[in-house]
Order: sequence, then structure tokens, then C-alpha cells
Amino acid sequence: MKRPVRVSARRSRKFAVAGTFLIALLPLTNPITSAANLLDNPGFETGSLSGWTSFGANTYVESNSGVPHSGNNYFKIYQAFNGQVNYNGIYQDVPSAPGSTYTANGWAYTASGDALAGQNLAWLEVSFRDAYGNNLALYRSAAISTNQIANGKFPASTWIELPITNQFDPGNFQLIGAVTNLVAPEGTTIVRYQVLFQGDAFYSNGSMYFDDLSLNDNGPSSVSKNSWNIVWDDEFNGDSLDTNRWKYDIGTGPPYPGWGNNELEYYTSRTQNVYLADGFLHIRAQQESYGGQNYTSGKIKTAGLFSKKYGRFEFRAKLPSGTGFWPAIWMLPQDSPYGGWPNSGEIDIMENKGQIPNQEGGTLHFGGANGNDVFFGKNYNFPIGDSVTNFHTYVLDWTTNSISWSVDGHVYETQVNWWSNIGRSSDTYLFPAPFDQPFYIILNLAIGGNYVGNPTPDAINPNLPGEMLVDYVRVYDKTEPLELSISNRPDGKLVLSWPVEIVCHLQQLSDPAGLSANGNWSDVTGATNSFVITPGSETAVFYRLQSP
Repeated sequence: MKRPVRVSARRSRKFAVAGTFLIALLPLTNPITSAANLLDNPGFETGSLSGWTSFGANTYVESNSGVPHSGNNYFKIYQAFNGQVNYNGIYQDVPSAPGSTYTANGWAYTASGDALAGQNLAWLEVSFRDAYGNNLALYRSAAISTNQIANGKFPASTWIELPITNQFDPGNFQLIGAVTNLVAPEGTTIVRYQVLFQGDAFYSNGSMYFDDLSLNDNGPSSVSKNSWNIVWDDEFNGDSLDTNRWKYDIGTGPPYPGWGNNELEYYTSRTQNVYLADGFLHIRAQQESYGGQNYTSGKIKTAGLFSKKYGRFEFRAKLPSGTGFWPAIWMLPQDSPYGGWPNSGEIDIMENKGQIPNQEGGTLHFGGANGNDVFFGKNYNFPIGDSVTNFHTYVLDWTTNSISWSVDGHVYETQVNWWSNIGRSSDTYLFPAPFDQPFYIILNLAIGGNYVGNPTPDAINPNLPGEMLVDYVRVYDKTEPLELSISNRPDGKLVLSWPVEIVCHLQQLSDPAGLSANGNWSDVTGATNSFVITPGSETAVFYRLQSP
């Protein structure tokens, strides 16, 4: 039997109907504070880099009455000319704390007589760091490149504002979904504002000017009243797989046999390989001759049915152990705007080598030059005596600028830098591509393959059959609080409503004594948003929302 989800005061709101009275308690909203620029010497009007720390050889403050965006001075920067990719820049650190919010921008200019050339790049960025200087989260402006100057998308001899948002289309410098606030994550002690010039290895010329830089303090997070709520889930409580949520992958993996990994199984949609029982999804691998393969198993996905960009993805699962097993929980892009795999990305939330049951890992795959697979990943080692054969909760937290992996609440990996390239150097998509698009979910149990070292049948067969059990899949997002609201109708009836995007259901309790004794709450049959109540009974009725 599944463990019930505990509903705290934050996740449930109770209302009493007695006669014509309905009582509700709602939270107060947070005050809004005005923004203030935290940077010292943001326009370089001291005539120096006072307040800034510089790195690299070629960073200067210059004066020219015809060039500055405002005032008399501006900051000039160009590459190091050392025959290798190099970085020059300046930065400023400001004390910060978790939950603090900021907006940031600056003005940039490249002179027509000394315009950025070659593969040089320049941009602005804000990063949040802990007490050891580790980068916890990263926000960037659009990057200025030669192509954008040549195409007139960043015209020379013109000051252009660069908001630091991460959410830019690098092809046309247009916003595609800006981050309104840059929010400091847990562990933050400083926020760093930085100007960066990436010089190429070919001694390319060109300089950039920057002026009127700003890091604005917006106070505590204006969305702190929001909380993680479930916006999609499958609890696997039915009798069969919900085909409104999941599709099957069948066969050996077009366009490449073995799914491109030299896997040995044939995936089927049969109940011998994929079925629901006792509140769990079972994906079963077994030895049998089928479809030209010697093994069968199951692979399901939400492609075309559900995909999401950003959020928290949570899975409770139990895995088999033994040579040959390759269970995985992972994600692929619903569309491929940056090109075919790996350029449009892959997110491996959890995968395990069956012969190493005390370890699992998480990995990002994305595109390098000419379609090469670039990947960053780490492994999580379970405590002594524990392994993947027990139920564990695997979570991926994905934001605009950071992707983190955790097991049972222990964060073991955070990635804050990636990119994509569709094979032509002029079409490099910088961070946050390709992980700025909706991805869908995949659950599968492979047999053999490159990841597990291509074991022989003699090594695999003694371990079969084996099952991957999944208790639930839950996808969370920051939403309005999970709470009921009330409105009165002219006919005297009352209407209960709640946020429509949250997975939840209305429950009721008729016995007031049950409030303190966690009484017998029951689902209100057929209750939809908004739910109409007819007052009149002298019996008190309490309502709450339950999620999932």
C-alpha cells in the first residue's frame, strides 16, 4: 500500500459550512520594495576601475565625450592576443542571501572602426555564490558575436541595452520569455556582477565598450508566497497503464538497432513487460526469444502527451540488481530546435549499472562542434548497506540557469553551464540552449549495452527476470498556493474554487471532532472547479484540498 501524502497547513485549507457561514483564513501577501543599484562606480565616472576587480590584460576606463552612454567615461575591453581562447573582464561582489531578488542590465557598444571580429564574444552575467565561492546559479545576457554585428542585429556604433535574463534568442536578440527576477538560491552569500570578453585563439581584433551597468535590489522574493505544487502526476493506482499519459516505445530502436547503445532487448507493450499492480508500475525484463532478440522489456514515454520546461521532477522507484540491467529515468526534447541528438539535449535523471547496485548517476548530454556528444555528470553513492534495490526518491530540479540532482533529499550534483551547436561554428547557441525547451519523460529498463559494458549473455542470463518498480511520477512547479477561495452567488449559494493548474481534489469532513483527530476525510464525488455549496444544514462541514 502506498504511503499517504501528509497535508500540512500550507497544503490544505479548511472551511466550515454551518447554516449560511463559511469561514476562510488566507495568507497575507509580501510587501514590495523599490529597487536600488548595488554597484559601485557603475558608470566609471571616477575615471578608474574603482570598486571593480579586473582580470586579464586589456581592461581600461576611457573618456570620450562623443562615445559614453552617459557621463564622461566608459569601460573598454578586448582580448589578450595570446594564441588561445582567453578571458578578460571585471566583476564586483555584493553580499546577498537566499531569497533575495534582483534585476540587472548594462549598455554595450562596438565601434564601427574597431568592431568585434573573428570568434570573439562579449556578454554580461550575474552569478550567485556560496561562502566558498562555488557558483550556485548563473544568469547571462545575450552574447555579442561577429555574426550579429554583420547582420545588423547588434549594429556597430550604437549603444544597445543588454538585460541579464538568460532568455534570449541569440539569432535575433529578441526576448523569448525573460526571467523577471534573478532569485538567490539556498546557500547564497554573495551575488557577482561580471563583464566578460571571450577572445578567440586567432588574434582577432575588435573591442567592446560598456557603460551604466546595474544590479538592482528588489528585496525579498515577490513570489515567496508561491510554493511547489504538483502540476502533473501518475500514481499508478489503476489496473492498466494510462495511455492518456504514456506511450510505448516498441522494438529495437529505429533509426539505430539497439537504440544506438547496443542494447539487447526488444521493447513491447505486453503486460508481460509493462503492467500495474499493488499501486506500482512494473517494468519487467526477461529472457525470451522475441522480435529477433533474446530479451524483452518495457519502455514508456510521455512524448506528445506531456512535456515541460523547468520545474521539479520527482520519482520514487526501486531497481533490480545484477549484471546486464540498465534502468533509467530520463528526458528528451519534445521538439528539436537546435538540431538532432545531441544538439537539442538529453537529461538523464537517474540511471544505474546493474552490476553496481550501490551507485546511480545523473548526466546532461548536449551538442559540441560537428554534432559531437558533450556530457557532464556525476554519480551518487548510497550509504553502506543501502542500494538501488530499495525504494528511493530521485529528484531533478531544473531552472533557467541551473539543473540539480538529488536522492532522498541529498543534492549530489548541480550543473550551471552548457551549450549547443548544430555543426556549424557560426550557429553556436550559447547557454541556456538547449535546456530552454520543453522535455518529455522516459522510463525504461534496458538489457546490456554500452553503458553497462556490453556484458555477455552468460553474465546476464542468471539475473533474469528482473523488475523496475515505480511508485509515482510527480512534476511540480512554483504556483499560487494550494488553497480554496470563496465567492457568493446572488441566489445565496457559495462557490469554492482553487488554482486550476494544480493536481488536487476536494475533500470534506462532517465531524468537527475529526479536525483535531485527523478524521475520516472523503473525496467530494464529482467536485470540479468551481464547486457550488448550498448552505442550510445545521451540520458543520469542513473542506480541504488534497494533492495529489
